[in-house]
Amino acid sequence: MSVLRSVVLGCGSYLPARILSNDELARSVETTDEWIVQRTGIRERHIAAPGEMTSDLAIHAARAALANAHIDADTIDLIVLGTSTPDQTFPATAVTVQHALGISQGAAFDLQAVCSGFVYALSIADSMLRCGKHKRALVIGAETFSRILDWNDRTTCVLFGDGAGAVVLEAQEQPGETSDRGVLTTHLRSDGKHKSKLYVDGGPSSTQTVGHLRMEGKEVFKHAVAMITDVIEDAFEATGTTAADIDWFVPHQANKRIIDGSAHKLGISPEKVVITVDRHGNTSAASIPLALADAVADRRIKRGSLILMEAMGGGFTWGSAMLRW
Repeated sequence: MSVLRSVVLGCGSYLPARILSNDELARSVETTDEWIVQRTGIRERHIAAPGEMTSDLAIHAARAALANAHIDADTIDLIVLGTSTPDQTFPATAVTVQHALGISQGAAFDLQAVCSGFVYALSIADSMLRCGKHKRALVIGAETFSRILDWNDRTTCVLFGDGAGAVVLEAQEQPGETSDRGVLTTHLRSDGKHKSKLYVDGGPSSTQTVGHLRMEGKEVFKHAVAMITDVIEDAFEATGTTAADIDWFVPHQANKRIIDGSAHKLGISPEKVVITVDRHGNTSAASIPLALADAVADRRIKRGSLILMEAMGGGFTWGSAMLRW
């Protein structure tokens, strides 16, 4: 029996022009390139220019995805944008993207799940496409985390960067097998008791300020691998697949030690892991689509590739998604 699947038609990405290296950071805070690389795997990150907003990054990535998909913007009837750094408290940054692309039909909204934002957005868009409400969707992850960092806090300011990535999805009839193209399964989780371990100390209702990112790094690291493997095992069970079936593992790019630990625990070969954290840093909701676009551009990911994605973010939120390209 055939089913509707959300099939990827194309992807795109955008990184701000300015590159901030570890050596440059070491001139302003007490750190070293060796210390950062050893603990995180990060060597550099991109920083948005003054006046360059999250919507600007998202628009660039969306246009690149549309071009890669060879479709016109006016065929899109759904935009779901994962971000924790919107242009404004409201309206949603997604409607700014929608207007810039010349789209006036359908729905556009933001989704906030911190670093899990893209996986959450992908899951929501997939559900809306499969139920027949929409035909084509732009799913975007875009962040300007540089705007919420405390640049005097060496434990956090070295970790994050800015960027955006996007995919175009289309509802298509597929046979209903694991060999189908498109999103095969998604699994989302959250647990609010961990809220104080990774948060921003501001907001409209609490302090009437934007605030800065605060993190208990050791606590986040301690929980990350277990939570990530939990939802990935759910994905394997739901699809009847194993680590051996995966062509590419595209994890959230937070910390190379977390990525390596997760892949090892799951039995995923290091050669199958897409790594961009060294060049991008942690770009929160943008990290997975940025990594996807990177692997598509150099032709590692091809039509038919089985892709496994995962992420964990503040809240805590975490989730996985499996799709065939």
